[in-house]
Amino acid sequence: MPGEQKFVVRQTLRAAIRKGLIGSKDERITARLSHALIEQAKRQTGIKGDTELLEFALANVALEDNFPATMDKLAGTIDPDIKLGF
Repeated sequence: MPGEQKFVVRQTLRAAIRKGLIGSKDERITARLSHALIEQAKRQTGIKGDTELLEFALANVALEDNFPATMDKLAGTIDPDIKLGF
């Protein structure tokens, strides 16, 4: 796994643990997915196991901060004459 992607995976899973989203394995999920999708996701992340891959994918969704949507909502709300210092 490339160093940067390995860091992203590790930090995402750590953040999910800190928020209490990852802990005891008390739920089971079953899905039929494209083999190509799974293999490409594993290559991209360097994750080998299906459970960790699914945890990482779900953690990404659960931890999403909606930054783009928030920026869209704020568009035009700052005075265009404000001096930002740059």
